[in-house]
Amino acid sequence: MLQWLGLPGVVLFAALLCDLVIVADASLDGFGPRGVDLLLLPGILSLSACALWGRSQPVVAAWVGAAALVGSTVLIRLTGTLPYTALLPNISFAETVAGLELVFFCVRAAKAGIAFATTSAMVVACLLATAGRDSISSRSELVQALVSGFVLLTATVVVAVQLRKPAAQRVRSELMTLLRRQWPLVGVLAAAVFMDIFISASTGVFALVVLATNAGAVVATVQAIKQPVRSALWLAGVMFVCALGLASMGERIAYVSFGGFPLTQVLAGMIVVVFLVRTAVPRQATWSIGLLSLVVACGAVANTIDRDQDSLRALFVSALLLLGISVATGLYFRARDSERTQAVETAVNEAQTAERMALARELHDVVAHHVTGIVVQAQAAKMLGEKDPRVVVDALGQIEHAGTEALVAMRRLVRSMRGDAPSGSSEFSEQATTDLGADLRKLVEAGNHGVPTEIELDLPADLPQEVARSALRIVQESLTNVGKHASDATLATVAVRASGEELHVRVSDNGTKGAAVLPGGGYGLIGMRERVDLLHGRLAAGPGPDGGWLVEVWLPLDGDETQ
Repeated sequence: MLQWLGLPGVVLFAALLCDLVIVADASLDGFGPRGVDLLLLPGILSLSACALWGRSQPVVAAWVGAAALVGSTVLIRLTGTLPYTALLPNISFAETVAGLELVFFCVRAAKAGIAFATTSAMVVACLLATAGRDSISSRSELVQALVSGFVLLTATVVVAVQLRKPAAQRVRSELMTLLRRQWPLVGVLAAAVFMDIFISASTGVFALVVLATNAGAVVATVQAIKQPVRSALWLAGVMFVCALGLASMGERIAYVSFGGFPLTQVLAGMIVVVFLVRTAVPRQATWSIGLLSLVVACGAVANTIDRDQDSLRALFVSALLLLGISVATGLYFRARDSERTQAVETAVNEAQTAERMALARELHDVVAHHVTGIVVQAQAAKMLGEKDPRVVVDALGQIEHAGTEALVAMRRLVRSMRGDAPSGSSEFSEQATTDLGADLRKLVEAGNHGVPTEIELDLPADLPQEVARSALRIVQESLTNVGKHASDATLATVAVRASGEELHVRVSDNGTKGAAVLPGGGYGLIGMRERVDLLHGRLAAGPGPDGGWLVEVWLPLDGDETQ
């Protein structure tokens, strides 16, 4: 919901929340007829709805909003309801924010002439509401209203005009980027700012001091996300200036419950402490929190000096409690961040390990198979070349073919490691078999390092790709071991068939030496076992009942079991 509202919607929601609190309290305060202040709500809610509508239909929503503002003014005037003063005289927070957002949306999206006419209509409606809802007591108040309205309108139009430009020509602001990304934090701070403005609205110059220092506190709080220590120093300076201003003007009553500080700055201090504990180095966080605490203590003493000892003690306990809550929250987030970082690192390490193991299996099963053929053919040519030179020519042709295949396989592996696989392909998918039967026959027809091989196939039509690829690699590795280590074998047999819910792979030879005896420590059986384990299958390898070596594998055909 909040993501749908966006930054403008969150600020509007904060203003609307403050209006509801203020109006609800005013309707029960005993001044005037009970509940009459609730008549302010129709105008507030209708203009807020127009602001939300303005994101899709800015011009129409702005004209409807202007009409709603005028209609609300008429209703307030006829019923004698007393409006309250917020940013502008006699206009509530939500109405002010909604009106500015309607102007913003219109100037940003509409043509210049239409935007000017629509903005003028909103200004006229605002002036009617300011003068028509309740009389302005003095000329200075009127001048202040005009100046405030002009400043808000100018700032809104400037920002909207800036956003009319193409994205490449816009002035990028790191602060604005943070504000857009951290809209929940902005919403909380905006609500506090609105409440501070309402509390200090009747204090004259003091209200400007509160507004200026609150703006600095909000900026410091948002920047604390990236630079908590610097933000803490900035916030300490802002709070010191505010406390000094309050003490020099004697304005202590409005914020005596908060130790003499505006609500926004109290909230900002808590948030900055949370970010300090969460992200800063412990030593820097400690002295930064100490500095903030010192400024708060001095400001509280300076602005609550006329209070009794019990009140000061209660204020101290409250401040200590808020500090403890902030530190505890920061520690919680720090622990959660640490756990998340550790989990991510563990996942990355596991993924890297799995990738290395997959690459090792592919390198061993594919490249080593061709290299083994090269070695066997070279040995045969060396042994028989003197007796029959034609053997050398034939062996060189087979060596060339095996070398070409090894080079192609190596290039595929390199592309996989470099991340240059085609878009949409998965790990080693370009090497995956699309027809297991054809690939197995091609493997056998390639000569199997000089050992004659028979093949028996009975494959299901819907064989899962991972099962097919693993079966191909297992047969390939088994035949490679036959060629390398069963030197006296005269026949190898490959049988691959479906057996119930499993694919049964059987590779055997009739040699007298075990094909799995790997001098120097080979990885053939290790790689096969890893492939089988990944698919939750079974592997058996050992001497066959009729001599030679036998490898049998059962791979589940059910996709759920292979997850």
